[in-house]
Amino acid sequence: MARQTLVLLIVLAALVLISAPAAANIVQQTAMFSPNPPLTPGGQQKVVATYYVIPAGSTTFPSSNQLQMETGLLNAQWVIQVVLDGRNAARQTATGNAAFLNGVLLAYPTTQTVEFTVTVTGTVPPDATSSVMLLQVEQLDNINAVVPGSVLTITQPVAGQTPAPTTPASLPTLTPVANPPSQATPRAALPVVWCVLAAGLGLCIMAWRNR
Repeated sequence: MARQTLVLLIVLAALVLISAPAAANIVQQTAMFSPNPPLTPGGQQKVVATYYVIPAGSTTFPSSNQLQMETGLLNAQWVIQVVLDGRNAARQTATGNAAFLNGVLLAYPTTQTVEFTVTVTGTVPPDATSSVMLLQVEQLDNINAVVPGSVLTITQPVAGQTPAPTTPASLPTLTPVANPPSQATPRAALPVVWCVLAAGLGLCIMAWRNR
């Protein structure tokens, strides 16, 4: 009985290992555009993106997996270049909105460094109004299911966007300002002046008589 239980556990463990989802093996390094975004509807566009392959298990990439690549550009032309230890290795081309790269072309001993560069050239859809997905790379496992965390997408905006309508700012209310009062000292009325002069003259005469 114990032997049958042990065999059953081994079979279950093997099934778990087979059905366990693979980990993503690629990361994006760089992306270049010609011409530079924003994109022009109906214009030609070129994208060059470089990806690094992270070793997994005994090889740099599962040979039973593959990479699927897609673009929103029309009449797309693909060039995929694998680089092994800094030197060009496998190279393949494709046309259309999708391309595939067999995992065998990326599977090497983990002591080696594997990268690949994807160049896609095509036409921006004339009716594009917001943004266009220029390049998407995703890893597919041995049953053609997308490996979790492996989807890498490059999207860029389209030129000539209509800006969102804005409400003009209200003009401030202008308050009339009264003319500022004169800063000059007002002159005394003429009768008051004569009274002051007369009083001063009278004091002078009295002072002279009392000498």
